[in-house]
Amino acid sequence: MDIKDYVLELARGAREASRGLAALSTEEKNTGLEAMARALEEKIADIRSANEQDVEKGKKAGLSSALVDRLTLTEARFEKMVDGVRAIIELPDPVGEVMREWKRPNGLVISKVRVPLGVICMIYESRPNVTVDASSLCLKSGNAAILRGGKEALATNRALASVMSGALEESDVPGSAVCMIETPDRSAVDELLKLDEYIDVVIPRGGEGLIRAVVDKSRIPVIKHYRGNCHVYIDGAADLDMAKEIIVNAKCQRPGVCNAMETLLVHRGIAEKLLPDVARLLLERNVELRGCPATLKIVGEAGPARESDWREEYLDLILAVRVVEGLDEAIEHIEEYGSRHSDAIVTEDEAAAQAFLKRVDSATVFWNCSTRFSDGGEFGFGAEIGISTDKIHARGPMALEELTTYKYIVRGSGQVRS
Repeated sequence: MDIKDYVLELARGAREASRGLAALSTEEKNTGLEAMARALEEKIADIRSANEQDVEKGKKAGLSSALVDRLTLTEARFEKMVDGVRAIIELPDPVGEVMREWKRPNGLVISKVRVPLGVICMIYESRPNVTVDASSLCLKSGNAAILRGGKEALATNRALASVMSGALEESDVPGSAVCMIETPDRSAVDELLKLDEYIDVVIPRGGEGLIRAVVDKSRIPVIKHYRGNCHVYIDGAADLDMAKEIIVNAKCQRPGVCNAMETLLVHRGIAEKLLPDVARLLLERNVELRGCPATLKIVGEAGPARESDWREEYLDLILAVRVVEGLDEAIEHIEEYGSRHSDAIVTEDEAAAQAFLKRVDSATVFWNCSTRFSDGGEFGFGAEIGISTDKIHARGPMALEELTTYKYIVRGSGQVRS
């Protein structure tokens, strides 16, 4: 079978599965999710072995340490992944929720009701947990999932998808509710993006190059974020000890993810007091600093930042640092260079905080906490399928509600329009 026929057959299977999924009860979907969680636990040795193969290949291929980290399925991450499946079981089922209902003067009763999107195509890189998160969220929201992971995680993703699909078959949920594109051939993605007859939405997760390529080629609506260029602004009224902890966490806790801080903005009034300590803490953690001229005068170890650094999503232990005159300049910088993903202010001045929260046009804005909390699990959504910087349909961490749309149900008693 050639690539075109292979992809078409999978998409048709997913479309057929989506019709059955839309009619499942919450109990039936939860039974399928529990079957998936148990099967993953039972097959952990096989899955970890496949992941070790991918990690070894990635190292030999010269993947960066951050990308190797994203690829690695540690025991703790595996447990968290399975816990995420079970957490979704406990979440309310959005499908069938009556969002609004009203009665017209002619007696018609109109209901606005949540329904699944249908078939969701996920195209993503590196992190194998996306395979499980996406499958679980799609099942609970009544959608079929077509998954196309990166070639660097091919063995892991095959193992995960095979385990989950088999578990669903045994629980009377269509196994084709989870479809994995198992070929690394890039033409498979090109063929997928033509199938607007079978696929309702595409969600790419990965670098900006991947996402722009998907948007450029797709006939299907795309929910996206291009970059995670996240900022933390330390205001002149900040608690400096709090600021140091937030800075280190936002940059270093896991630098290879989209909600890690990439640019630090510091009020000029506290820069000389704060930056030497911050630089020491970051340099101890092997962070490379790239600063504006004012930063270079304070931190001798920093290198000069270029114009391109202010727009960069490093996904690595690199940080751009700029000293600003105050709140207005910080917001102007974020507006000019930011990606509308996640941005934070650290301050004890409530008026400054409220101004930042209102004026910064990002999917998530934070006050006195790390940007690393921009995450479906941390928001209490269970797992997430991605973070959207779009404004239409979904914005920010996407979980169950964001994987639904709605339809109108109209009940009458013989009314005709005059």
